[in-house]
Amino acid sequence: MGVKAALPRYELYFYNVVLCTAMLWAARWIFDVSSSNSNRKTFKTSVQPGWYYSGRKMDTADVEWMMWFSTFREHVIFALSGHVIFAKICSLLAPQYRSLVFMVYGMLAVFTSMGWAYVTLILSHCVLLYSISLVKLRWLCFVAGLTTLATFKMEPFISWQAGFVTGSFELRPLLFYGGCGFTIMRCMSFALENCEKKDGNYSILELLKYNFYLPFFYFGPIMTFDKFYIQANNPNLTRKDGEMWNICLQGLLHLGVIMIVAVLLHFMYILTIPSDMKLLKNISDWALVGLAYLNLVYDWVKAAVMFGVINTISRLDHLDPPKPPKCITMLYVFSETHFDRGINDFLCKYVYNYLGGKHDNVLDELIASLCTFGIAALWLGPGWVVFIWAFLNCFGRNFELWTAQFFTMEPFISIEMAISESMSRRIRAVFNTFNFWTIVLYNVLALNSLEFAKLVAKRLLLKGFPFTTITVMFVTYCLIQLIKERERRQALIDDPDPIPPPAPASAPTPKDPSTTQTDAAAAAQPVDPNKQKAE
Repeated sequence: MGVKAALPRYELYFYNVVLCTAMLWAARWIFDVSSSNSNRKTFKTSVQPGWYYSGRKMDTADVEWMMWFSTFREHVIFALSGHVIFAKICSLLAPQYRSLVFMVYGMLAVFTSMGWAYVTLILSHCVLLYSISLVKLRWLCFVAGLTTLATFKMEPFISWQAGFVTGSFELRPLLFYGGCGFTIMRCMSFALENCEKKDGNYSILELLKYNFYLPFFYFGPIMTFDKFYIQANNPNLTRKDGEMWNICLQGLLHLGVIMIVAVLLHFMYILTIPSDMKLLKNISDWALVGLAYLNLVYDWVKAAVMFGVINTISRLDHLDPPKPPKCITMLYVFSETHFDRGINDFLCKYVYNYLGGKHDNVLDELIASLCTFGIAALWLGPGWVVFIWAFLNCFGRNFELWTAQFFTMEPFISIEMAISESMSRRIRAVFNTFNFWTIVLYNVLALNSLEFAKLVAKRLLLKGFPFTTITVMFVTYCLIQLIKERERRQALIDDPDPIPPPAPASAPTPKDPSTTQTDAAAAAQPVDPNKQKAE
């Protein structure tokens, strides 16, 4: 991160060729496994008949994706279209009341889909946390909010509250937990912002406007109350030049990605194969490693598309929602690893940055990380897999910072000053390669299963050593270098200081003393909430 050193063009071309070849090779093996095992007994429940003209079955293991873009597609389109229409009419006729219209439409939509008992349950939690926020004690708001959140994650409280919602609507369990969980997080954000308000209190009506904004209600992302309050009550609804065109282009892009994912799920059963351990033991190391990587890429694509659709709607409402998560392909430091930027921003603002201060003290940083991942574990639902995931990611984040501080000491700083910038970039990329696969394995654990993560680690590091291990790490090294090159080019656009172009093969790269810190050391600086590891 922040490395401005350029590499020779032929070296970058070589990295591109190696990476593309390896990805196509792994995809070919996964395609062959999917084609030759489509009739396995373990596949019958999740591999269903797909598009008729494709002549292939489709991987339907991801219930959330199928709900959004297949099973309940018409319901989602109808609800969001109604919101856009009413919001547009209100914005034209009475823009000062648009946040109120958002609330009324959201409450009616929730009432229609879930019933009056569910709306009453949501309102009771809002009133409870609003009452506590009037005391203006941060610790009390946190305790009350986390305790309330725990009632939706632990028995017997889950069953008791779920009993208020009756009916056989297939989608209701998912909507119940999604709406309740995000409601509690939004109420906590409101309560904590109310504690910071010096003059008086926000009204409960503002809380209800914030909570019942339909695009965010069931599935997020979480937009902290301070941002929502300012943007939703802004009477100035003018747009920048080209903004509407960008919104339309974003919507078309998401539609295109949805179609591409649907096509890929007909040819590569990347979601179903990890559940068949007997089959996994018989596939090649490359196919297994590629399968683990593609599972993470798919989860990022799903998060980016689902949040992207919601973000497109909210941008039409003149809001600036949390950005989609950074692609897993672009991640090689723990400080930027998150799949829900809304939750990440929430935890960084109210927990990580609040407790960590300037993030220059090892003990404060450790306490802040433990608290952050503790709340993240509660949000995901307590369980051994979640606890292991939280511990490993918390350790990885802190170890990254410890290593960064260690390598800013002598003699390492002098050694780095003595070598060329391009060589420094290559050395960093070697360390980033191991970091990359640590991130992949830790998150495969949460997305799939402990058994699948153990099998991937065993085949990559033990059984496949040395050939598979060295080959995979070299391909990953090529990927890291291409990521760094993309960051270098982006810095050329963003940074007014000139950045040297890619060096010719025979010319040494001039030394710039400003780049002597390691990549991870950049993460040890005062925290940017959009770049910190929270989930």
